[in-house]
Amino acid sequence: MTQTQQTPGRRERKKAATRKALSDAALRLFLERGYDNVKVAEIAAAADTALTTLFAHFPGGKEALILGDSEERKESLTAAVRERAEGVSVLDALHEFMAGRGMFSDDLDNEFRRRLDLVVTTPALRRHARTLWVECEDALAEVVAEETEGLDAGDVPLRMLARYILELPDLVATDPAPRESLAAAFDRFRRGWPELA
Repeated sequence: MTQTQQTPGRRERKKAATRKALSDAALRLFLERGYDNVKVAEIAAAADTALTTLFAHFPGGKEALILGDSEERKESLTAAVRERAEGVSVLDALHEFMAGRGMFSDDLDNEFRRRLDLVVTTPALRRHARTLWVECEDALAEVVAEETEGLDAGDVPLRMLARYILELPDLVATDPAPRESLAAAFDRFRRGWPELA
């Protein structure tokens, strides 16, 4: 492996810094003034970038500044199933993956907690977060079918399972004990889909 493969180059570092500056500016302005009271042009100005630069990095607009897009979720979700340790069931791998994400994680730093609270209390962001998860349904059904003998990604019961799993973050968004609710949901999934448990 060459040095350039090991560490990001100057251009990648600059892009990452710009994305972070825009995301940080958006979070700060949304928390100060409320999501609906902030325009994307104000976010670009606060991050000292052009509006076109903001949309180049975040084509999804205001919601994407806080939530990103569904590609990272799809990649992480499918990797959790494909790269699970030997002897770990599909449902156990998915449970572990979800337990480490967002509201289910027991190790949230202050910035992420503030971001999560903003999403949960802002209807437009909460709807967008749900949409990003549900957009992973096809990818999740496909990887589970690939990893499980006898299942087809188009089977309605498998698609139901994928949808149920992906709806969990929205369903328990205001739950006082989200990790316990997550565990209870996966206990039900294991009973309903024993071939994946």
